[in-house]
Amino acid sequence: MAEDLIRYDILAQEALRGVMRKVLSEVAKTGLPGNHHFFITFLTRAPGVRISSRLRERYPDQMTIVVQFQYWDLKVTDTGFEVGLSFADVPEKLEIPFSAVRGFYDPSVNFELEFDVRAEDAPEVAAEPVAEIKPVPAPTKKPASAKKPEKVEIAAKDDEAGEKSADKGGAQVVSLDSFRKK
Repeated sequence: MAEDLIRYDILAQEALRGVMRKVLSEVAKTGLPGNHHFFITFLTRAPGVRISSRLRERYPDQMTIVVQFQYWDLKVTDTGFEVGLSFADVPEKLEIPFSAVRGFYDPSVNFELEFDVRAEDAPEVAAEPVAEIKPVPAPTKKPASAKKPEKVEIAAKDDEAGEKSADKGGAQVVSLDSFRKK
């Protein structure tokens, strides 16, 4: 087989990230249309990810956020997005580069994108993060998209031995398969 010097794999990944960028840009301008909402899984230690130390301790490798009922200040750039979400009634601001996103899923239409992002490519986080984001106060005015508090759910994935991954004391694995309609 000939060597791929054009790197179609990288071009395809970037094109798919463009779909996610476009969708989030439209939602930032007009809000979520209809029943659309998103599960976005990203590596917490990837370069450019900015989350509070509280969230980084709880999700040291990856986490899934849900953009649905209560979010605010969604801003999208060419390289990533930032959003305000509430975690256990504590408002937080997250900054996530598109290069850190592993999965984007809209369960209302069963649309899913998966990206090749390896945890071993992400550098270890320093003991004292240089660019830590502190919890921010929630906006005093409820956004139009606010209906009820947003929840973040992490599903432990069964490993080959049939044991729950969470029982081993390690990081929890989030699989987009757990959110698919059966």
